[in-house]
Amino acid sequence: MPQMAPINWLILFIMFSLILLLFNILNYFCFQYKLPSLSKTKFNQPTMNWKW
Repeated sequence: MPQMAPINWLILFIMFSLILLLFNILNYFCFQYKLPSLSKTKFNQPTMNWKW
């Protein structure tokens, strides 16, 4: 039935959009940052050795 083709395209577009949105939301909220612990790392301060 060619009369129903626009509805099928609309359903496909909505399904694709929802899957894409769901995939992006899951990737955004499932990603975990690994924060470096501040107690273990020491910030190296540059030495001020002037060579005149």
